[in-house]
Amino acid sequence: MLLRRGWTWLQDKITSKARNFILRILAAGPIPKHVAFVMDGNRRYARMNHKAIQQGHSDGFIALRRMLEVCLRLNVKCVSAYAFSIENFKRSEEEVSALMSLAEEKLRELCEHGDLLDEYGVRLNVVGNTKLLPESVQNAVQKAEGMTRHNERAIFNLCMPYTSRDEMTSAVESCVRNTMSQGLEDLVITEKDIDNQLMTSLGGSPPPDILVRTSGVKRLSDFLLWQCCEDTQLQFSTTFWPDFGLFDFIPIILDYQRKTWNRRISV
Repeated sequence: MLLRRGWTWLQDKITSKARNFILRILAAGPIPKHVAFVMDGNRRYARMNHKAIQQGHSDGFIALRRMLEVCLRLNVKCVSAYAFSIENFKRSEEEVSALMSLAEEKLRELCEHGDLLDEYGVRLNVVGNTKLLPESVQNAVQKAEGMTRHNERAIFNLCMPYTSRDEMTSAVESCVRNTMSQGLEDLVITEKDIDNQLMTSLGGSPPPDILVRTSGVKRLSDFLLWQCCEDTQLQFSTTFWPDFGLFDFIPIILDYQRKTWNRRISV
């Protein structure tokens, strides 16, 4: 038993050192400022591994922490994760309730043990129509956001409950209110006005350089549609989100670096 534990510890050490070495090499090349994840495949992962759906979502949160740390070690300045769509409220009451409980639990854990965000100086923004969340989750959101407000090195956008249509509608409504409050007779709203009122813009996020969707599904599912309209590189991985890790991410970063170098050469 002791020998087995010792071997496991050695494997973990070797893996950690290898990971850090790989990340240092990758960080020497061009690094995206903003990486966004559509964390897809939790339920299919659970079914394939004979686990409860709730456990699939719980394992998905572990993967989120893992990938957040990878991105922060690469000096990515902004990470966005699609945690819960407004459309997900249409799922079974049992699953929605479990997801809300899990979100509240993880946010409260963050408040109690916010080591990762504090270590890397990360500010948490919960992006979405938070009024739709249960009151207890809203309280956890406010507390977690408040505790990281002083962090300025990086941004983590946890998008829940979110859809691009809702975000753009809210942005247009804000533009109208701002115009009316100024007493202007002509209502003129520009692209820049809307862009400035997007939830991600209000939180200080740059446009995404890379959007990754896992599980092999090739659609955006109403996520950051406005923000991804220009130069965002779309990457689709066949790996289910709970299994997604560094070695799934390496080809994505290398592809980004290759395309970035090619653009520099062609200019």
